[in-house]
This record gives sequence, structure tokens and C-alpha cells, in this order.
Amino acid sequence: MPRQVNAARRIWSAVTERADYLRRAARGAGAERDEVLLGAKTVLAAMAAWVLARYLLPPAVSTFAPFTALVALQATVYRSVRDCLQYVLAMAAGATLAASLAALAGVHGWTFGILTLVSLCVGKVRRFGQQGTQVAIVGFFAFSSGQGQIDYIGHLVAAVGIGALCGLAAHLVLAPARHTHHRQQAVAHLYTTMAQRLKSLADTLEASDPDLDHLRQWRRDWHGLSAECGRIRHAIDTEIENGRMNPRRSVGGGTGEALPRAREAITVAERSMDHLRSMTRTLDYALDSGELGGLPAAFRTRFGAVLRSAATAMLAIGQASPTDPDLLDKRIDVAATELERVQRQEGTSPGASPAAHALRGTLLTDAGRLLADLRSGWQSIAST
Repeated sequence: MPRQVNAARRIWSAVTERADYLRRAARGAGAERDEVLLGAKTVLAAMAAWVLARYLLPPAVSTFAPFTALVALQATVYRSVRDCLQYVLAMAAGATLAASLAALAGVHGWTFGILTLVSLCVGKVRRFGQQGTQVAIVGFFAFSSGQGQIDYIGHLVAAVGIGALCGLAAHLVLAPARHTHHRQQAVAHLYTTMAQRLKSLADTLEASDPDLDHLRQWRRDWHGLSAECGRIRHAIDTEIENGRMNPRRSVGGGTGEALPRAREAITVAERSMDHLRSMTRTLDYALDSGELGGLPAAFRTRFGAVLRSAATAMLAIGQASPTDPDLLDKRIDVAATELERVQRQEGTSPGASPAAHALRGTLLTDAGRLLADLRSGWQSIAST
């Protein structure tokens, strides 16, 4: 009985999860809607290809039509055309090998072995991509079912053509949606999170009673943000591919430079995150050891101002709308000026303990590297 209850719960959980997925797809544009639409187009294209092939061609080859329709319907138009062409090339190679061997040596066990060996070798050619195994598969069908006959191969080619046309037609009638603006918004949200974290570090530095548990939670959260960078980069790369050969225009996404700039902004975010992680780790150790309390209040306040200025510049870099280059340069200059002032005052301040001096030096070094990466990264984004 308990097993049946657990099984029923798992089934109900799966049904509920799928229902939520469909609700998200119906609610608005996004990955869920794209996947549902792709599935619907695939069903319609495969069905149309199978019906046409059954009506026009012998049953022995009709299955190749819906199979080719599946190959021709990928997440992007570019990938669909690429995979479809690779499949057609692999099919032609496999059919040619089967017809040639059957004509020259006949249909025998040993010739089938030669066909298998040659097909596997030919399928490793890079031009076939992921469709390389189809050289052997199509060769098997043409050799075994078609006995290498030209008539069978001609029908096979026709079935593949029907499937390719049905699949590509479905993709072009309702091309995949463009999500340029969504990708820009994801980058902007990432930068907003990083800027908020930087301002929180400033608050922690200036606080009379910093929260150690909160600081350690931030250290763990950096790993999640690093993984988020990878996910956003993958989504941007997919969207760049989605723009190739896509008849649909980007809605609210800006020019063709928007996505390459967003990808470059992710690179800048990853480099900046290294310095933010280092500062968080330094403050964690300093707070745990009691060294943070030994820092002069004047240094805390001045360094907090540096972090807040850097956070303001970070928000400008990551924003979805075009950034004013002069305004951003001024914001980075303000942060750099603040940092130089702190460094000069640090050099003329009275003697401090070696631990406090090392702590201040580490924080200043991380802040200097952060600003240097923001400046060079912004220049790289602007030149993209």
C-alpha cells in the first residue's frame, strides 16, 4: 500500500509540474512557449510528411519522410537548415555506397560487412556533423531493403526531400521567437545583483556590528551567480544563432550589436566577480578574526564610498538600454579618484598593526583590480 501511495504521489507531482509548465507557456513568451511551439510544429510537420510519403511513395521508404521532418525542426532556423543539409549529405553518401557495392559485388554477407566498415569511416567526416551515423543507417536500408536498386534509392531520396520540405516549411511559417531584449534584461539583472552586493559589502564594512552569517551566505551565493553567468552566456549564444536566417525581426531588441555586447558584458561580469569574491572572503576572515574592528572608521567610510562608486558604474555597464560612454567614463573616474584618495591617505596614516595594514592593502588591491577590469571591459564592450 505505501508503495502505491508513493507512486500515486510521484505521478501527481509529475502531472502538476507539467501543468505548471504549460501555464507558463500560455502566460507569456519564454523558453517554455518556444518548446511547446516547437513540439506542435514537429507533430504537424511529421504528420504531413508521413501522409504525403504514404500517398506518393512505396511504404518501404515512407518512414524516412517524418524522420527527416524531425531532423529539420531544431531550436533555431539556422540549426534546422544545417542539420537538414548534413542529413541529406549523409543520406546521399550512404545510398551511393550501398548502390555501388550492390552493383559491383552483389548483396552478400561480406559485402554488407564492407559497407558497414566504409560507412562508419565516411560518417566520421566532420562535414556530416552529428548526422554522421546516418551514412551507415541509410546504407543499411538501401542495401538490405532496397537491394541497392536505383528505384528504391530514388524513392528514398524523394521521401527525404518531402520530410525536409515539410520540416523547413513549418519552421518558416512560424519561425522561432526572438528574445534579444530578454537576454539583455538577464544581463542587466545580473549586474544589478552584483551592484547591490557591492553596496552591501560597503554597508558591512562601515557597520559597527556586521552580520557574519549574512556575509558567509554571500560567499555561498557567489557560486550561484557564477553558474548564472554560464547560463546567460549559453542563452545569448543560442539567441545569436537564432538570429541567423530567422525571418522574424527582434522585438524591442535593438541592433545586431546588442547580443555581442551582452556576451562581452558577461565576460566583464565574470572577471569582476573574481574581485568581489575576493573582497567578500577577505571581509569574512577579517570579521571572524576580529581584525575588521581594528580598521579606522575613516578608512571604512572612505573605502565604502569607493565601493558604492564602483557599484554605480557597474549598473551603467549592465543596463539594457545603450550606455552613455561619457557618463560611464565619468563614473569610473569618480571611483578611481576616490580610490586614489584612500591610497594616499593610507600611505600617510599613522602606523598600524601588520594585520590591519595587510587587510587594508588586500581590500585596496581588489578594488583597484575591479576598477581596472571595469574600465578595460567597458572599452571592450564599446568596441564590439
